[in-house]
Amino acid sequence: MTTTRIVTPFTADSTAADVLAGVDLNGRRAIVTGGASGIGVETARALAGAGAEVTIAVRNAEAGARAAEDIAATTGSEKVRVALLDLADRASVAAFVAAWEGPLHILVNNAGVMASPEMRTPEEWEMQFATNHIGHFALAYGLRRALAAAGGARVVSVSSGAHLRSPVVLDDIHFHNRPYDPWLAYGQSKTANVLFAVEASKQWAGDGVFVNALMPGAIRSNLQRHLSAEETDMMETRIRESTELHWKTPEQGAATSVLLAASPLVEGVGGRYFEDCNEAEPHQPGSVRGVAAHALDPEAAARLWQVSREILTA
Repeated sequence: MTTTRIVTPFTADSTAADVLAGVDLNGRRAIVTGGASGIGVETARALAGAGAEVTIAVRNAEAGARAAEDIAATTGSEKVRVALLDLADRASVAAFVAAWEGPLHILVNNAGVMASPEMRTPEEWEMQFATNHIGHFALAYGLRRALAAAGGARVVSVSSGAHLRSPVVLDDIHFHNRPYDPWLAYGQSKTANVLFAVEASKQWAGDGVFVNALMPGAIRSNLQRHLSAEETDMMETRIRESTELHWKTPEQGAATSVLLAASPLVEGVGGRYFEDCNEAEPHQPGSVRGVAAHALDPEAAARLWQVSREILTA
């Protein structure tokens, strides 16, 4: 079955505020993980500015409070909340889910870690996969009833063009039997973000829950904190010389997230991958854009879903 690629009037230069201009989110409730900095805080700001009640889910309570105060000051919203959440800690995710009451209209799985040194959770899970995928999977799964209760809820899975680097290596997700590579670990976690959107859209269609993934673009942020000076210089050079990429502001980086979270232009859409506010084309060799076939593979998505459930119930 072929589907029509979704194209919007917005581009790589559009901001989150541009995308939500004229959109009324009063009465809607949203959660943004990693909402204290980078594109997360700009996603939360745009949603709050459109009238939504926004909970920013953060590891650092002080940083969360500062972000909430800033969002309130710039939007005039009195509906910005802060809640503690450590995605790499199963107990923290469970406590967050247990504390949530009422419907949830928008869940933006935005928090992440990139190209970190080898680190592991107490369960011996590789930290990037644990944070970027398992924690968000557990959060969304735990909040499923709240999402279903909203009617037409949306889940946004923030992926990356780095998904092109690696499929999910299901027989060695946690690098127990292969040398750890920070970029391959990041890449497979970002592929997992897309596969989650594919399978969640299928699993939760009956609940009226729509799930999509996206590449926000190149944004200078705290996400790059684990990069060496050499890696940072290489990234700067690659983007400066690229004909396909350019640095975005955080406000521009948040645009595709809020498009998927709240724009009427993608009402009823699920299981797709977007970049620069439009559905991505299939990846072509030599390009840094587009979506890899391995990230949209329905069989891989179903297998990852099952493995994720097994990981969390082991």
